[in-house]
Amino acid sequence: MRKNKNENLKQLTLREFDKTAETFDNNDPSVYNLCRKDYPDVLKELQNENFTDLLDAGCGTGAMLYLFSRDIPGKRYVGLDLSEKMIAVAKQKQITGVKFLVGDCEELPFEDASFDVVTCSMSFHHYPDPDKFFVNLKKVLRLNGRFILRDMTSGSKLNLWFINNIELPFLRTFAKKGDVHCYSKEDIQKLCDKSGLVMEKFEVRKGFRLHCVIRNKQ
Repeated sequence: MRKNKNENLKQLTLREFDKTAETFDNNDPSVYNLCRKDYPDVLKELQNENFTDLLDAGCGTGAMLYLFSRDIPGKRYVGLDLSEKMIAVAKQKQITGVKFLVGDCEELPFEDASFDVVTCSMSFHHYPDPDKFFVNLKKVLRLNGRFILRDMTSGSKLNLWFINNIELPFLRTFAKKGDVHCYSKEDIQKLCDKSGLVMEKFEVRKGFRLHCVIRNKQ
């Protein structure tokens, strides 16, 4: 039953982003355009430490990877997304040093210890099985590797309750959106504890933004 529910949620996400793939990078006012404001903060985290290989989980059309490759060239960048249409648009950009793949972020199709960094911006709240994602995250990160997460959250438990119990179910039912859950600091800590990862930073930033850095220390 849970497997079928998870697959249904993924299909909602897939339909949403297949539909928006061709217009995702437009400058029209939209939630997708607003999400691009997260990218500089992720880039700033990358500039704090050296790295060789980076995976962007839920890369969409590759807009964030374009920024990375432009400002920190000479690295190996990989983008993974569930939507074939999103990946098709990303590949059309022919971004130097970036490889794009279609795949499920809960089933990261990579060898153990493949990446120094995994990034994920405004994609994590679409994952029906966050525990599975964190297990795979632990597997693909090298020792001392980082996971840099941007998503939606709130510092208010009441706001989060409303989002998770009223707003997101409404969007799934009536707007056919694949948004699953928004996470608190305590939620992310539990995921880290289960998977053996260490949360180094969790901040609630302007605009209901979650900014988190997680480390693979063992």
